[in-house]
Amino acid sequence: MAPMLLYDGVCGFCNRAVRTLLKLDPHGTLRFAALDSDVARAIIDRHPAIQDVESVVFVDSPGQPAERVAVRSEAGLRVADYLGGPWKLFQAARIIPAPIRDWLYDHFADIRYRLFGKYETCPVPPPEVRARFADS
Repeated sequence: MAPMLLYDGVCGFCNRAVRTLLKLDPHGTLRFAALDSDVARAIIDRHPAIQDVESVVFVDSPGQPAERVAVRSEAGLRVADYLGGPWKLFQAARIIPAPIRDWLYDHFADIRYRLFGKYETCPVPPPEVRARFADS
């Protein structure tokens, strides 16, 4: 099953990132769901360790017994791994300890609305990619 990316649906940066990923996805299979969607809530409920997540979540094998989740900086690195090609160069960031990477991620997350804005509601994806969004 194709991986899924859970994201903050009202975040301007997150929405731009999703639109970019739709263009860059070499497989055309990565799926998306807003963190406040029923699909995302079900995934989060299956992983108690991420109950209070306010982060991007990369989900391998969603809905399957082998389902795995990665959050914060690890989720970003999983996206780079999924994209492959030159994006794999971001894997070099793994030399930075995860607590430091996550600290940097959290600090960016704290200012993302100020830098990139916030929508009142999650934007509706365009018809040509709507099938790749859960709960759309």
